[in-house]
Amino acid sequence: MAKVVVALGGNALGSSPSEQRQLVKGTATSLIGLINAGNEVVISHGNGPQVGQINLGLNFAAENGKTASFPFPECGAMSQGYIGYHLQQALQNELAHQHLSKSVITTITQVLVDQNDSAFKNPTKPIGDFHTKEVAKKIAEDKGYAFTEDAGRGYRQVVASPEPQKIIELDSIRNLAQAGNLVIAVGGGGVPVVEKDGDLIGIPAVIDKDRSSALLAANLEAEKLIILTAVDYVYLNFNQANQRALKNLTVKEAKKFISEKQFSVGSMLPKVQACLSFVEGHPEREAIITSLKGLDDALKGELGTVVVDQ
Repeated sequence: MAKVVVALGGNALGSSPSEQRQLVKGTATSLIGLINAGNEVVISHGNGPQVGQINLGLNFAAENGKTASFPFPECGAMSQGYIGYHLQQALQNELAHQHLSKSVITTITQVLVDQNDSAFKNPTKPIGDFHTKEVAKKIAEDKGYAFTEDAGRGYRQVVASPEPQKIIELDSIRNLAQAGNLVIAVGGGGVPVVEKDGDLIGIPAVIDKDRSSALLAANLEAEKLIILTAVDYVYLNFNQANQRALKNLTVKEAKKFISEKQFSVGSMLPKVQACLSFVEGHPEREAIITSLKGLDDALKGELGTVVVDQ
């Protein structure tokens, strides 16, 4: 039996709750197939679009006197809850359809970060919806938010993305998985917390979910990390006439392409870096980057970019 961590991209889950509910139905079928093959599976997910929408909506309500203001860490926890709910329900329904007996549980997860991480001075993590340059500029002027162009798709708000140091609920996640439960954890990279005078305190940021997923996979001693996103492969010269899909990628090749700035900072770069952190120095491990819809073909070796140490 192999241990597998599957990381679902927040962008790949759609732009609204109704769209997300539909998308996770197909995801559930593929994930149950992975379980039926005899694997111990832990699922993580992104929350970039979702936490941005929650934050903007609550801010708008607070500014118009309709509700209290909610800090950003609480918004992250909310996104873990509702995305986890959709995934949990879809998986439970699929298990019932296949007459399989297995419990599904979502854990609200905190992840320790360094409050002195340089990321707090250089926000890079895109959240929320895509905007035109003009709309982004107006929001930035009105609210003081930082924006960046995201892979040719428009402009998005960016927040700090510190490095994950420790998964606070790791022992609980491990125990639940070993007991035969299907666990959903480290949603949105986990709610970032710092330690002060022995206490954990939430801090406004979004940890990259792929880096947290890689840390989770390593800590669980998983053999495979699967990162699901909006594209079938990692590409060179992405969105250009000469773009080329990479079916296999070694650590050495990946570092070369990173030095050539082949991968976008706000999208593919952290995914590749997460895979490197998981497989480097561990030839027994494998990471796969592919699309949500392509998971079945990727599991058969017919799609996706496979990242290995050698």
